[in-house]
Amino acid sequence: MHLLQSFLREDDGMGVVEVILIMVVLIAMVVIFRDQITALVASIWKSINQSAKSITN
Repeated sequence: MHLLQSFLREDDGMGVVEVILIMVVLIAMVVIFRDQITALVASIWKSINQSAKSITN
């Protein structure tokens, strides 16, 4: 019983607030850099398609 109580009182590790803050920062970065991310993904996809076409030909 004492082990369970000490486990429940322990506050090591990440809490809900920290996780929410990390999520907010990540979402804000995606919104801010949306155009750059889209351009990068399009460029990578184009390169993959070109490489796949050269392999099959």
